[in-house]
Amino acid sequence: MPAIAVRDLRKSYGEASVVDGVSFDVEDGEVFALLGPNGAGKTTTVEILEGHRHADSGAVSVLGFDPRSSSRAFRERIGIVLQEAGFDEDFTVVELLRLQRGYYPRRFDLDSLIEQVGLTEKRTARVKTLSGGQRRRLDLALGLVGAPDMLFLDEPTTGFDPSARRHAWALVESLRGLGTTVLLTTHYLDEAEHLADRVAVMVAGRIVALGTPAELTADQRTVVVSFRLPTDAAVESLPALGGAPVADGAGWTLATEHPTAVLHALSGWALERRLELPALEVRRPSLEDAYLRLVGPEAAGVHADTAAAVERP
Repeated sequence: MPAIAVRDLRKSYGEASVVDGVSFDVEDGEVFALLGPNGAGKTTTVEILEGHRHADSGAVSVLGFDPRSSSRAFRERIGIVLQEAGFDEDFTVVELLRLQRGYYPRRFDLDSLIEQVGLTEKRTARVKTLSGGQRRRLDLALGLVGAPDMLFLDEPTTGFDPSARRHAWALVESLRGLGTTVLLTTHYLDEAEHLADRVAVMVAGRIVALGTPAELTADQRTVVVSFRLPTDAAVESLPALGGAPVADGAGWTLATEHPTAVLHALSGWALERRLELPALEVRRPSLEDAYLRLVGPEAAGVHADTAAAVERP
């Protein structure tokens, strides 16, 4: 049995259909990313899985439970990291974690957990003194303190600096090693590409693509060749490359389906003139490229404001 099974899930608010026939599975021990523009239906879908909302129709199973039951046995096996969480500002970090830890039969070691989320120096600091990034680390620790079998991560690294993000990624990867199933929502496409075993992209309440990051990018044949020219070389002197290079900052880029031919022509041209081409690079399509292609006008915010207004009444 998969850790999460969703079949023909539907949810509407008034006349607006927010989740429109969504189906997917999340395998046991998998890191699964649910992506989409604002208002796509991600939050409503995840809240149904967590038991915080009820679907209009469809079937949902999480760890073998119907989330609508909100039973204690279900709650003891899941952890939730929300985008925003309310804290008692006068608790210290360790006091709040110790209180939360007491609700669970299985528990992470507090000292180890505090170290893993990077709050050792703030262990005895009151919540009201924490920065935004430190509060997000505390959110993450609170979601993990009960050693959950299933962890819901909603934008977990918002407000993190690059170093803290990488540290959080390592923590999620370590959870995979423990067999924890993770459902992740994020607007950082590099984060999803780095962490997720599989990705689902939602647009206007429907899943428009599902697969591994490699599978989602496999059908994109165009790659980008980028380079800079020496100061004494003009772009007009370049050989035929099958397309016109486009200025990009201090360099040039060319989108092509034939990178080998482009590189051959460029390198031959440079060798004949005894020139070097600084920053010569071939960039394969990324998950972000695939995502932007899939969401289309939604990426620019078309219809997103209207959808977002009905997703959270």
